[in-house]
Amino acid sequence: MSSAPAPSPGGPPPPGRRQRLRALWADRHALPRFGFWLLSRGAVVLAVCGALYLLNGFLIGWVNAYEVLRGETSPAAVRPQWCAWPLSLTGWAAIPAIIGAAAGYVITEQIQAHHARELDDVLAELRHLAEPPPPPSSGSGE
Repeated sequence: MSSAPAPSPGGPPPPGRRQRLRALWADRHALPRFGFWLLSRGAVVLAVCGALYLLNGFLIGWVNAYEVLRGETSPAAVRPQWCAWPLSLTGWAAIPAIIGAAAGYVITEQIQAHHARELDDVLAELRHLAEPPPPPSSGSGE
């Protein structure tokens, strides 16, 4: 029966879960643009859309909520209508906007990753590479 060795008394305590989560949240700016957008703005919009869908699922039924969200059923055809209209507008405007924004970020990232360099920059680099190497320095130190 061997017990685990006790931690050394001189070091700082290991970070707790709260500190690790806080550090991860602070590091979100290091993410690519799409990842940062998804965590900051996209998550809020998706949470609102999800909350509207859940509310409508409980009030008008899950099938009706899905059909109103997709635009197959008019919000005027379900009861209560007060919650179906915002869901319908979400399905008509917000969901395509989220998909378009995500596609735009991904396409922009790909274009920027493969963006052609300016001709002057390429020529300057080629000229620099074509220059003869400098003569070796004398090792005598005089």
